[in-house]
Amino acid sequence: MPLDRLWFDPAQVFIGGRWLSVQDTLPLEDPSTGAGIGAIARGGAAEIDAAVQAAEAALRGEWGRMTAAERGRVLAKIGRLVLERADDLAVLEARDVGKPLKQARADALALARYMEFYAGAADKVMGETIPYLDGYTVYTLREPHGVTGHIVPWNYPMQIIGRSVGAALAMGNACVLKPAEEACLTALAFARLAEEAGLPPGALNVVPGLGEEAGAALTAHPGVRHLSFTGSVGVGQLVQMAAARNVVPVTLELGGKSPQVVFADADLDRALPFLVNAGIQNAGQTCSASSRILVERSRYGEVVERMAARYSALKVGPAMADLDVGPLISARQKEIVEGFLRFGSDLTVAARGQIVADAPKGGHYVSPVLLADVRPDHRLAQEEIFGPAQVVIPFDGEDEAVAIANGTDYGLVASCWTENGSRALRMAKRLRAGQVFLNNYGAGGGVELPFGGVGKSGHGREKGFEALYGFSVLKTVAAHHG
Repeated sequence: MPLDRLWFDPAQVFIGGRWLSVQDTLPLEDPSTGAGIGAIARGGAAEIDAAVQAAEAALRGEWGRMTAAERGRVLAKIGRLVLERADDLAVLEARDVGKPLKQARADALALARYMEFYAGAADKVMGETIPYLDGYTVYTLREPHGVTGHIVPWNYPMQIIGRSVGAALAMGNACVLKPAEEACLTALAFARLAEEAGLPPGALNVVPGLGEEAGAALTAHPGVRHLSFTGSVGVGQLVQMAAARNVVPVTLELGGKSPQVVFADADLDRALPFLVNAGIQNAGQTCSASSRILVERSRYGEVVERMAARYSALKVGPAMADLDVGPLISARQKEIVEGFLRFGSDLTVAARGQIVADAPKGGHYVSPVLLADVRPDHRLAQEEIFGPAQVVIPFDGEDEAVAIANGTDYGLVASCWTENGSRALRMAKRLRAGQVFLNNYGAGGGVELPFGGVGKSGHGREKGFEALYGFSVLKTVAAHHG
């Protein structure tokens, strides 16, 4: 879709229900070609302050007076509009992020599903009564924090807006969204659809800009009562320190080094698509990517051989060509990934995918690589590469599998493949991760499934009902009536 035919102006911010121009802009690039395709607004501290004020006004006004059921109806309408524009949104996401079109369309459908889920959940978050002393009635209420800040990364803008902003709005918060400067288009498109759906002015505000300008202003603003951040460990630490100065809670999702553990009795025909796809989806630029494959030694050679066959067939090219893998988001990200891979010069390359011959020369393409015979303590087995690379590690026995799987600073997702039901349940308890999948990986996205990590993968949970609890404050009321 040409940017001059968009149903919103990407060079504007959305504050208090109004589309406003700002003094400066940032260039917008197509990762598939490396060419500029337009400009987005460069919001800063002034725009963030205006957005927080607009959100506070919304809470005092129409949005704050809405019942939970009414909020749900608005979210349901947003979901319907997202479905109607799913193809347009997919094209925007593919061009902006570089992911293959089919993956971008799945993200658009996921955004609609988040809106549907939180629309239905909005009026179903209950308090409880608590048995207490004679003469007392004690009960709890769940109330919104107030103004919530949302810093969304460039890899999955639509999905993370859905799980973060959707839950916050369902609970009655008013949101200020700062999308990543590398990929803002679907965040702005979502704001336009929310406006069309009748979301009251100020309930959602979107301010694109640089992290060190708009992002820093949002995390430090005293009017923000809760922060949600998805991104790198380093930036997450800065967000948490900024929030600490204002003593506000933070939900952090900071990435992972997620293992899939394959035992000798695993059904490999069933497992193999998951073993590969979970590592190369969105060119490996996925916080929950399965970048470590742990295989019991008796079947190690077979698994490597069969994964290598799949890797050799992978095709890499422009997003709109809709191949297996698209480009990385930027030249800088390509440089980072290639720098990591240079640390693997001592490793065995089992297979590589192929960049198609007609891929634009300026695109940010990296061939997917499968690395075998990797030591558990090797840098590429410990650090998040955030690119299309997987390492395969052998193990002997359940205890060693657990030790290797838990042997990084991260703990976001893990998977176990085995036909032994008792072992599967033991592994689910022993694996250190926020989500554990048995004989699958990802469970189709799972809008309903609480998501988040432990260790350097962060804390707090998004998705499902658990997100609604995180985006609310529990109040206890104790009434003495004699």
